[in-house]
Amino acid sequence: MGVLNLDRTPSLAEEELVIFNDSVARFFDEKAPESRVAQWREAGVVERAFWTESAEAGLSCLSIPEEYGGMGGDYRHEVILMEQLGAKGVDGFGLSLHNAIVAHYFLNYGTEAQKQRWLPKMATCELISAIAMTEPGAGSDLQGIKTTAKLDGDSYVINGSKTFITNGQTANLIIVVCKTDPTQGARGTSLLVVETDNAPGFERGRNLDKLGMEAADTSELFFNDVRVPVANLLGEGEGHGFFQLMGQLPQERLNIAIQGIATIERALELTIDYVKQRGAFGKKVIDFQNTQFVLAECKTEATIARVFVDHCIEQHLKGKLDASTASMAKYWVTDLENKIIDRCLQLYGGFGYMSEYPIARMYRDSRVQRIYGGTNEIMKVLIARTL
Repeated sequence: MGVLNLDRTPSLAEEELVIFNDSVARFFDEKAPESRVAQWREAGVVERAFWTESAEAGLSCLSIPEEYGGMGGDYRHEVILMEQLGAKGVDGFGLSLHNAIVAHYFLNYGTEAQKQRWLPKMATCELISAIAMTEPGAGSDLQGIKTTAKLDGDSYVINGSKTFITNGQTANLIIVVCKTDPTQGARGTSLLVVETDNAPGFERGRNLDKLGMEAADTSELFFNDVRVPVANLLGEGEGHGFFQLMGQLPQERLNIAIQGIATIERALELTIDYVKQRGAFGKKVIDFQNTQFVLAECKTEATIARVFVDHCIEQHLKGKLDASTASMAKYWVTDLENKIIDRCLQLYGGFGYMSEYPIARMYRDSRVQRIYGGTNEIMKVLIARTL
């Protein structure tokens, strides 16, 4: 039940999912102790061996059908993975991007040949994936993409650069957002798949030095006359890229909200435990009325967030989660995540400012939640269009 003392919805509380949740928790306890995660933070990347270990444990491509090498689960299994990544503090591991975002581009838009070609290797993590949208001059404004893919015989030639790409140092299968016809605006956008192990002209830039999420390899990518076969155009025909992106963004934004509420719950659990042990002025910090009021407010807001996120999950499982509601979840939960973590950190006093304490890392890591997946300001623009 956790720190919020809140039952999950019936579909999220099924016995099989409870068993799966416990097995994922044990996996991270055994394979990703804090000492190992600290090494990843120091290196700026999660070692590739851990990807293989996760695949061998059945955590890769959870919601991809077995016929394509996946585990044959559904979105609820991805939810559990994301929640456990947050609960166990395995920050920076890009498996949920690989599973619940990139793999679904192939599943939903790929041809049968493309699904058979790429998904089984994604399931074993022989192929680790990324999606390259953001450019130095185009972030939330996807129509501002400048990277081009020009048809030349039986190949596309890709030129351009991308930045802030998650899994950027590790990925060897990258969906690249390109302009196949720059004169057509959104209708001139296509998604091209680059297999980087044999892609002359492809270069990885810096592993970017970030405020937080130190274990996540976030990179610049450069495409200089990179040739990919016509068969690597995702789906059937050019010009569908923008609409493919729009179709997947609600799930991506819900993913961010799920990660947000998982982090909120961890922050509350750790903080409540801390103030019950920490003494000041002859009594425990929890005994001060201010502490009680702050945590009462945080728990109340967190409970509201959990109920709303679970509602969104249920709607998504029914195919009814619209872009506006997903935007609400993304912006509101991540704003709340930053607010609650700030208030929890304050209750630690000076210790909360020390990097060795998880609350300090959560403070740094959570800031980006309001930026990626579309900034929270963009989320409000999208919501306002429904008024």
